[in-house]
Amino acid sequence: MTAPSDARPRGARLPRLQRRKQLLAAAQEVFVAQGYHAAAMDEIAERAGVSKPVLYQHFPGKLELYLALLEQHSESLVEKQREALESTDDNRQRVTASFQGYFDFVSGEGEAFRLVFESDLRNLPAVREKTEQTLQRCAELIGEVIRQDTSISDDEANLLSIALVGMAETSARYWISNYGSIPKDAAEKLVARLAWRGISGWDLTRS
Repeated sequence: MTAPSDARPRGARLPRLQRRKQLLAAAQEVFVAQGYHAAAMDEIAERAGVSKPVLYQHFPGKLELYLALLEQHSESLVEKQREALESTDDNRQRVTASFQGYFDFVSGEGEAFRLVFESDLRNLPAVREKTEQTLQRCAELIGEVIRQDTSISDDEANLLSIALVGMAETSARYWISNYGSIPKDAAEKLVARLAWRGISGWDLTRS
């Protein structure tokens, strides 16, 4: 069996937040390797190097573990988009940075993107709500920039931002499923160029 994440002797005491981080890391390894339905709390506890009672002290069940991971990685994706949009005032570079954020996310360690984009749990209300909320938050960040820099209506900006997020998600997922066929930086620039040729058609209202 794979060595436990942050392996420690059983019974070693950790601060609560550090223990929670350890348990989430172990759960992610098991979920990615086994899939949610095949994953067992016994295996997650073993991977983390803790007893099952310790695991249950932090998470009452497997779904709670999954939702905590989903929350963690959703926040990471939203933050990548915020950083991308705030990294420059040049809108063409913003588009490139925004797509780069998605490609960085799907190529990150641990295949965290699968927990957000490819889970077979998306039919569960709590999971679907969090996933949709994450994509909506990314779209709102993009839509705000569009509204600030063009004269189009709020509804039009919302539609364009949702379309851009959908393009980023779909293209990044396709790229990672065919990993190696196109270098990452080339893939980012290719899709960003397509998006920019569309979004740049609107005149800027700011100088």
